[in-house]
Amino acid sequence: MSMKFSFSVNNALTAETNDAAAIGNGFFMPGDNGATIMLIHGLTGTPNEMRFLAKYLNKRGYSIACPRLANHGSPLGVLKKTTWQDCYQSVREAYQKIRSNHSGPLYAAGLSMGALLAIVLAEEYSREVAAISCLSPTLFYDGWNIPWYRCFWPICYFTPLKHFLYFKEEPPYGIKNKALQKRVHKYYSSATLDDNAGAAEYGYPYYPVSLLYQLYLLVKHLKKILPTVSVPVQLIQAQNDDITSVKNSTIIYEGISSKIKEMVLLDNSYHVITADQERSTVAHRMNDFFTRFNHIL
Repeated sequence: MSMKFSFSVNNALTAETNDAAAIGNGFFMPGDNGATIMLIHGLTGTPNEMRFLAKYLNKRGYSIACPRLANHGSPLGVLKKTTWQDCYQSVREAYQKIRSNHSGPLYAAGLSMGALLAIVLAEEYSREVAAISCLSPTLFYDGWNIPWYRCFWPICYFTPLKHFLYFKEEPPYGIKNKALQKRVHKYYSSATLDDNAGAAEYGYPYYPVSLLYQLYLLVKHLKKILPTVSVPVQLIQAQNDDITSVKNSTIIYEGISSKIKEMVLLDNSYHVITADQERSTVAHRMNDFFTRFNHIL
C-alpha cells in the first residue's frame, strides 16, 4: 500500500427497478413474499459488491433495496469530504422510502462498514427492523494484509494530513477467488488518483485517510449504542479475512444484548465475502436466518 495526494467534484444515490441499470447506482428489486432486505455496501465500495446476494435473495421472494452511500461514485475529492453521518443518512433515507411503500418485515445486511451502519439502523428503529446480518464487520483494520504502519494512521486523524493522504489497496484486495482478483488487479494496478472510471464496478483503489477517520468516529458511536442493540443479529466472516480479523465479529457478538445471535465463520474466503468463493454460502445462511422472522412484523 502507498500514500498519495488528490482533488475533485459530484454525488448520487438513486433507486432502480431495472436490474440492468448502471452498476454504480443504488437499485431496488421488487419481491413477492412481503419482506424487504436492505443491503448496504462498504466504505469506498459499490452496490455492485452486493449484487449476487441481491439476486439470490430476490429469487426467494424478498424485495431488495441497495442504496449507494453518499458521494460514492463521485471523484475522490468529493468522496474524501464525506462523513459517516452522510453515509448513514443515505441508509436512513432508503429505509424511510421502503417503509413508505412496504409494511412487511424489514431486514438489513451490510458489508464491512456497511455492517456497522446496519447496526446503527437496527438500534434507531429497533421496533421496525426484524433482524440484521453483519458481513465482515469492520471496527478496526487488523487483517493479515494490513501494513505495519497502520498504527500511525491515528496520528493523521487529528491533523490536516488526513485531508491529503491516501493509501492504495494491494493484492489480494479482499478477494481469494483468483479470476475475480485478476480482474480487480487489472484496474487497481494502473489506476491513478484522478481515475475513478472503474470505481462503479470495483470500488475505489485509493482510500482517503479522512474516511478512515470517519470510520473511527463511527466506531466510537457504535461502541456507545452496542449494548442497546436487541434485534436478532447474524455475523458472517472469513476466518482468514485479510482486512479485519474475526475479533471484530467477536466484539460485536459479545457486546450486543440480542437474545438471538449467531456467528458463521467461512473457511475459503477473504474480506469481500459477498463476491468471493463462498458467496453462495453467505446468501444461503442469510436467507435461512431472515426466514425465521418473516412472521414477526
